[in-house]
Amino acid sequence: MDPLRHPGTARQAATAELVVSAAAVVQEGRLLVVSKTAAPHLFYLPGGKPEPGESLRAALDRELREELGVTPRSVTPLTEIRATAALEGVPMRMAVFRATLDGQPEPAAEIAALRWTDGSELPGVTLAPAVRNHVLPLVL
Repeated sequence: MDPLRHPGTARQAATAELVVSAAAVVQEGRLLVVSKTAAPHLFYLPGGKPEPGESLRAALDRELREELGVTPRSVTPLTEIRATAALEGVPMRMAVFRATLDGQPEPAAEIAALRWTDGSELPGVTLAPAVRNHVLPLVL
């Protein structure tokens, strides 16, 4: 059984592993990244953890609506990344989907800010290592 298709199984099989669904949204050569109120200087891909029984795609749709007030229009699998979660400091398996959005993203829920980046570091902004090392080289 593929744990990324059955996120509840992934959490049970890898007790300390965080399973995440994330969107790589690129417009005009820049990637959309967001930060949480708990760590406003650290930027990562929008998305989040699936709820029990929820697919990765459904989790992505829900998280984008809750956190940015948008609906994904086009979604295709891009990659799977295994890294250490920047905020939680635990092993993470992140399913990344290339997506386009219906609507203009605005920070909501626990999202403090959003930025569009070409990979250049901005003053006061740190990209999560998984974004900087794995996603940027694939999309920009």
